[in-house]
Amino acid sequence: MLLNYKQQGEGAPLIILHGLLGTMDNWGGQIKVLSQHFQVIAVDLRNHGHSPHSDDMSYALMADDIVELIDHLGFNKVNIIGHSMGGKTAMQLALNHPERIDQLIVVDISPIEYPPHHANVFEGLYSIDLATLTSRNEASKQLAQYVDDHGTRAFLLKNLYRTADNTFAWLMNLDALYNQYGNICAAPIGNPFNAEVLFVKGELSDYMLPAHRGAVLKLFPQARYKVVMGSGHNPHAEKPADFSKIALNHLNKGRH
Repeated sequence: MLLNYKQQGEGAPLIILHGLLGTMDNWGGQIKVLSQHFQVIAVDLRNHGHSPHSDDMSYALMADDIVELIDHLGFNKVNIIGHSMGGKTAMQLALNHPERIDQLIVVDISPIEYPPHHANVFEGLYSIDLATLTSRNEASKQLAQYVDDHGTRAFLLKNLYRTADNTFAWLMNLDALYNQYGNICAAPIGNPFNAEVLFVKGELSDYMLPAHRGAVLKLFPQARYKVVMGSGHNPHAEKPADFSKIALNHLNKGRH
């Protein structure tokens, strides 16, 4: 499927892929910085943001979506930054189509199958009665019974929008994300990608652990690591200046 995307800046193409329940807008600050050096293509992944909805969701399908976008834009090779679910999509793309990748940055995710850990999030989102909802603030109060962290609630409620008839609806395809959650937790698979990959870890995040190193090196033998100190799972948003410096250092290494 042809995904929703926005282009900004000039130069070598750089595709940015967001995480689960996010949109391209989560990367607004980084897009502003990175587009001073690259032609940034920010993407809404399938079932997210303003991209098409589908009952099917897997990393093979999402990687194919990105290939379709690359072809649509007329690029041969691209740089990619992928965060969390977007990072797994980027890894799957590199494993399936290594010839389409120039530089790859994977943000705070490993190529492993993760145990389910979004039960409270899904329960909370489903608990919000869209039919009777009158305000975003009311949605936050309902969601707070399931999701303690205010920042996480704000992130999730960016998916809420008012329809033409002034009712609330979700941007994302909540049912598909819930039904396909097992595929979202799954690991990317394929033959090793033998070019260099930068894995960026948030220091305080438990998404990337020393125990994952074997799985990383099996698929990405040239993996390098950088740690963003003081950051959790979203280093691009929590420590934006540190993240963009790391990203640009790596991306510029590959430029001739």
